[in-house]
Amino acid sequence: MDLQATDFLNLEATLSAEQKLVADMVRQFVDQTFRPHLRTAYEEGTFPREIIPQLGELGLLGAQLKGYGCSGLDSLSYGLIMKELERGDSGLRSFASVQGALVMYPIHAFGSEAQKQKWLPLLREGKAIGCFGLTEPDFGSNPSGMRTNAKKDGSDWILNGSKTWITNASMADVAVVWAKTDQGIRGFLVEKGTKGFEQRAIHGKLSLRASVTGSLFFQDCRIPAENILPETVGVKNALMCLNQARYGIAFGALGAAEDCLMEALNYSKNRIMFDKPLASFQLIQRKLAIMATQITTGNLLAQRLSQLKADGTLQPAQISMAKQNNVLLALEAARTARDILGANGISDEYRCMRHACNLESVYTYEGTNDIHLLIVGQSLTGIQAFT
Repeated sequence: MDLQATDFLNLEATLSAEQKLVADMVRQFVDQTFRPHLRTAYEEGTFPREIIPQLGELGLLGAQLKGYGCSGLDSLSYGLIMKELERGDSGLRSFASVQGALVMYPIHAFGSEAQKQKWLPLLREGKAIGCFGLTEPDFGSNPSGMRTNAKKDGSDWILNGSKTWITNASMADVAVVWAKTDQGIRGFLVEKGTKGFEQRAIHGKLSLRASVTGSLFFQDCRIPAENILPETVGVKNALMCLNQARYGIAFGALGAAEDCLMEALNYSKNRIMFDKPLASFQLIQRKLAIMATQITTGNLLAQRLSQLKADGTLQPAQISMAKQNNVLLALEAARTARDILGANGISDEYRCMRHACNLESVYTYEGTNDIHLLIVGQSLTGIQAFT
């Protein structure tokens, strides 16, 4: 039996028919619908918004949620969706991850019934776009230090502050914004067009170019009482959202890694060097074998994560272990693939350099690699070492 480079232990055999169907459907969408836009989108620094309705039609937005028309898929199917989307590009997975895990999830988990009825169907269908406002110019890894604040004024709230490095910021119809109040950190739904609310794109990125990133500014924004997420009190609720997204990243990064491995493998078999295929050299085979082994290990880690999530026993430190490990191995795979491709590796005709650039961002967003290692370290020792 021929062993598959990206599934050396035949984990596909453990998938249900529905899970295989979901993965195949998303891969087909990426190959046929998304990839034709990708080269132009990456060069121009834009996200192909024309594909958003199709993401909604396929049930890929908020796919892990139940009710309100959402797909209600199992944990592993959701992970496989993220993996196949990032096989296309980290920017595509980021869009779906933010929409589903960082916008729809908090509304679903912490919102009022009226908020759920209003926003979840629109977000699910891709008729509305959301963003998640937590990171600030001076506070990334320390969200409890945020300066954005909201003060009660009658039944309304007055919001002031700013957020930055926010995916979908400039095109969002609604922002889930976290702010300090006298009741602790609370979540607010800030709608596009609110007086005093400015959405501004960040340009000149060298990573995640096929993704919209920006900043949010609030100057005396009056937020009606019905726009506060009623079940949010404290930064823990924001971190719960991040854990949903980090779970998806642990799968998504593997898609990028697998794409790089297949590109390097196919290239090395066809590239002739010293009158024989590049793949025939010991050093190349060693590099390919290490890539395949690390990807296999990452897939085992991700699938175990999905089992724990399905059982309701998944812990944040376990998500941190998977996020940092799988993003790091994906980044190393992308760099190795670029090395194997030589000068051709830097051309946009190939995929590995784009993946490498994207993964440099994924390595540090939604918790840097070092922060996630410290989360694991705290779990191991019982001692917090963040400060």
